[in-house]
Amino acid sequence: MPRPQPPYAPFFDDRHRPEDFLVAEAQDGAGEPRLAGYTRVVPPTPLACNAHVRQIQGLAVADWARGRGIARALLRAALAAARGDGANRMTLRVLGHNAPARALYESEGFVVEGVLPGEFFLDGRYVDDILMGRPLAP
Repeated sequence: MPRPQPPYAPFFDDRHRPEDFLVAEAQDGAGEPRLAGYTRVVPPTPLACNAHVRQIQGLAVADWARGRGIARALLRAALAAARGDGANRMTLRVLGHNAPARALYESEGFVVEGVLPGEFFLDGRYVDDILMGRPLAP
């Protein structure tokens, strides 16, 4: 993602409510609990005909917490929360050059359902936007 630039927008607002987020806490190097990561899971649109779908709109893990299975745990928690909310399908978007994230999503049953070539211009180059999805049946 592009790095945020000042002035920074608030993390929570009318469209980004605290109840839409799942968070992971882990012990840091000093043994203290810290926020290690988060994901946001929401309906992709306000349309009733789309109410059976949930979308992951962001999954992030702190640098110090990487390699500890936190992203996978957050992803699985998101899938479980969506099922619990009555959804039967999960979608997400991932930048084409983010190979580790794509591999994680594929290992959890997501498949590529579409590609928007050159959708973003980041760090001097065009990057694809990859659309992925999966059913939520157990």
